[in-house]
Amino acid sequence: MRLLLLHFDDALELQPDFLRACRFAGACQYSDKRAGNTIRLWSKQKALAELGRNIARTMPMAGKEPQLCFMGSGDFHHVTALLLDAALERHAAAATLIHFDNHPDWVTFDGGMHCGSWINSALANANIQKVITIGVCSHDLRSPERKGANLHWLGEGRLELYPYEHPPSRVLADYGNGPSHRQDKGALHWKSIAGIGEENFIDRMLSRIQTEAVYLTIDKDVLAADDAVTNWDQGRMRLPYLLSLISEIGNRHRIIGADVIGDYSAPSFAGDLRTRLMKKAEILIDQPRSRPRPEVARNINSAANHALLEVLSEYMA
Repeated sequence: MRLLLLHFDDALELQPDFLRACRFAGACQYSDKRAGNTIRLWSKQKALAELGRNIARTMPMAGKEPQLCFMGSGDFHHVTALLLDAALERHAAAATLIHFDNHPDWVTFDGGMHCGSWINSALANANIQKVITIGVCSHDLRSPERKGANLHWLGEGRLELYPYEHPPSRVLADYGNGPSHRQDKGALHWKSIAGIGEENFIDRMLSRIQTEAVYLTIDKDVLAADDAVTNWDQGRMRLPYLLSLISEIGNRHRIIGADVIGDYSAPSFAGDLRTRLMKKAEILIDQPRSRPRPEVARNINSAANHALLEVLSEYMA
């Protein structure tokens, strides 16, 4: 396994114990805060492509070994699309993307890629058989069409979404029934983890992974506030349960790559005035207003990262 740290903000640098553990494990590190300020929240496709080339040019070749990446705030989740494409180039076979998140990241977004739209790019890759999104509790499911959700993936069977807990989602179009939902009277009724039961959901999840290869992306905002401090509203999953899900997947499937995001960092943006104002307005609408105490964020996030590094290293070795 190759361990990679991407420093687009200072989130990981504020966790010296975790950085020390990563260095001891032989981590490669790439830092570009200027690019981070440019691509944070969303980016033009050209800037993302340039970032991908720069990372590939400056990092040693990973060969066929799987890569585990930690990369700071969830505001950079669209970088997963680059990491996923690279993993699928190294392992050219059908794969399932397992997506742990408090948000579905399925909106349509013209002219680039948003941290809330990258699932569309993942599903455009011919080697991704299916995306399974796990743990969503956010209001993004309340009226998803109104919020720009690209729900046709559900109807086509390419996407399954299992909230941790959420009431039915109001919709206008017909998406039919699927493994993770049923449609009735203008609403999608979800098969949630809370409804199925945590232990029973493990078997349900494993039964839905139909490829040998899997890629895992973990946004720690899927976790309750006692287990992670993030830039976004957070879900209800507890860290030990997340670790158990990863272990069950790793016992039965080949993890060809994984990434972890969701560490808090103070937002900072680059670009022209209009872009900066749009991004600042977006975080005022979508993100919590209060900022966490630095020592609290450091201690909680470092502990979660240590645990995730340990379990993922075991199954990606």
